[in-house]
Amino acid sequence: MFYRDLKDFLRDGKAALAKGPVAMILVEDLVEVDTTIRHHQNAGFAQVLVFAPDELVLPPELEETVHRIRYDTHADGATQTAVNAVIAAAPGIWLYYCYNAEYLFYPFSETRSVAEMLAFHTEERRDAMLCYVVDLYAGDLTEHPNAVSLEDAYLDRSGYYALGRFRGRDSEPMERQLDFFGGLRWRFEEHEPFERRRIDRIALFRAAPGLELREDHTFNDEEYNTYACLWHHNLTAAICSFRTAKALRSNPGSRFEIHNFRWRNSTPFEWHSQQLMDLGLMEPGQWF
Repeated sequence: MFYRDLKDFLRDGKAALAKGPVAMILVEDLVEVDTTIRHHQNAGFAQVLVFAPDELVLPPELEETVHRIRYDTHADGATQTAVNAVIAAAPGIWLYYCYNAEYLFYPFSETRSVAEMLAFHTEERRDAMLCYVVDLYAGDLTEHPNAVSLEDAYLDRSGYYALGRFRGRDSEPMERQLDFFGGLRWRFEEHEPFERRRIDRIALFRAAPGLELREDHTFNDEEYNTYACLWHHNLTAAICSFRTAKALRSNPGSRFEIHNFRWRNSTPFEWHSQQLMDLGLMEPGQWF
């Protein structure tokens, strides 16, 4: 179904928000949009909202199964505006957001649906889930100059770390919150502003009255930003993403300085949740 803009969707498409989980895909360019949609449909999201410009052309079988919203994803605050509008319209519903050429993986995602995973997470009295944005990149930039290739995808198997999170210069560390770093934003940090180098994103969360997404991908409810509850480790997930690789290859300041993303700690991406768990890039918690 097509909606002329976000207001049109919130007025006429609210039925799509009646049952979750609901995925929101923000389309920043025309790269791998169809595979992003299919991946999240196959994961078991009840509905998929696609925020996209008119230039996007989808196969008919996909156009008929998504809620397409005309939207300028490059406007200032575009992500927060879209996500916060949906939050306000869908209290109590589990939501997820990502960009095109990003793919959600969670423990045992090959055999269990995202709804099953979130049902367990809810039983643990959690309303949000920490996701790590794991950079993917093509192994051969000569053959794939935009750094995107599903068949020749690589990721870093090491180089990830966390630092304590502070709110204010003289404040104490935030309880059960960390800033996570690694991947291409760490290796090519000279091309990334400091405020954009983190790889943590609270991408799965349950909407609640007054909840708002902030510009740094955290929420105004600090409990949503924690990596685990007080009594044990919780599930985490990974968003395997070509987004940073695309940006580094499209930005004139970095494109001509980067000839290869591969290094000694690159490894082929197997498109399987077990590889991500083995690398410590997501946590099954108490879910077996």
